[in-house]
Amino acid sequence: MNLEALNGNFSNSTENQRKAIFSTLFIAGNKLQTLFDNHIPEVSLKQFMLLSIVRQSKERLTFTQLGNLLGCSRQNIKKLADVLQKKGFITIQPSPHDTRAMCICPTEKVNDYFINDFSQYQEELKYLFEVYTDKEIETLFTLLTKLYAGIENLESKVANEEKGC
Repeated sequence: MNLEALNGNFSNSTENQRKAIFSTLFIAGNKLQTLFDNHIPEVSLKQFMLLSIVRQSKERLTFTQLGNLLGCSRQNIKKLADVLQKKGFITIQPSPHDTRAMCICPTEKVNDYFINDFSQYQEELKYLFEVYTDKEIETLFTLLTKLYAGIENLESKVANEEKGC
């Protein structure tokens, strides 16, 4: 059975389509991580995503803030940061707003990596989206943005259940 056949098996009702969408998100994430981790040198996909956010941020972000953005724990961010610091991509410094919190600061190696090493792979990422029209990209962007609202809704429900509400 291939993914197309599997999706076909789930297309007969809204409930089954929800299950297929959830499965597809999980499978797509795994496939992208495997492709990236096996193809891009020096950093894993998770390390890359952390570096991307740190590089794009106009302010220093704490481990907790980065965990919230990436959807993982502060402890996971610390593990990623420790590896990236050893590789020379970042430094870890106390937050200017709260000395108990630690922030990740990019080094010049991050810019060099994105400009020189990663630029060749950015071209390859275009293949991921070349099967879409511009309108489909716009629609996908809108729907994925809306997916975040659904995730927040689920997180809120789970948190309320844990509190006994």
